[in-house]
Amino acid sequence: MPDKIMPGPVQENACIREAVCIHTKKIYDSCKDKDCVEDLRFYPTQDAQCVIDRALSIRGGKATLLNVYIDVEPIGFNRGFYTVDVRYFYRVTAEAFVGAARPVEICGLCVFDKRVILFGSEGNAKVFSSETVADGADCQNLRRSNLPTAVVEAVDPIVLNMKLVEPCDCRPCDCCVNEVPPAVCSSFGCELSFGGEGKRLYVTLGQFSIIRLERDTQLLMPVYDYCMPEKECACGGGNDEDPCEIFRHVKFPVDEFFPPNSMNGGSDCYREIKNHPCCS
Repeated sequence: MPDKIMPGPVQENACIREAVCIHTKKIYDSCKDKDCVEDLRFYPTQDAQCVIDRALSIRGGKATLLNVYIDVEPIGFNRGFYTVDVRYFYRVTAEAFVGAARPVEICGLCVFDKRVILFGSEGNAKVFSSETVADGADCQNLRRSNLPTAVVEAVDPIVLNMKLVEPCDCRPCDCCVNEVPPAVCSSFGCELSFGGEGKRLYVTLGQFSIIRLERDTQLLMPVYDYCMPEKECACGGGNDEDPCEIFRHVKFPVDEFFPPNSMNGGSDCYREIKNHPCCS
């Protein structure tokens, strides 16, 4: 049996020192989704709207997830279950073709609303904490309810399609978003156009996401030992190691000269240099 247990896979004969009670977040329910969101209205910047009105066609670009707003509400007829309302804010860029000139890059906002129902258990306790509030006069945290916490994990979506629509073909029920957070608006550098005049652009996105409900809870966990770092802090006062000696240990970057057979993230040589303690 080893004298000290290290982080990683544990052998069956490893000795457990004690059982401790820890305070952590427990996941009560979760779900994953692959949403194909069709025909989201594209709210362009004011400069981009002028380009769209003269555009003959649109070529798709990319979408970036800017922010996610989450709201959790209990379901009255099914105790322990909650609705999780999620609103995704995207920054979408595309290329507009105006006549025979080179394509002009345009950008704008797309918004996608989603609702899921998850189990989050029940809890009626009022939660207090002695932790101080940042920049406060040593005030304790305010009392909070015992609702579960919703967490959304999402990646940037894939732009699947873009559709340019004439003003007369716009949908009558296609209304404007109610509110856009200032932090989202500031990501565009200029005012967005929410009006109904002019041509419109509709975007189809593919979104991958994981949504879960968590609660603070106390769990009994086995403990092997205190986790003491074994690695020494190197190069704290300067870099005395020979850079040529570091370079000699770097593998030749074969993938940089020949296409790799699989998408493995490229050569390891640059990761070795980056992770070297004297090169951080």
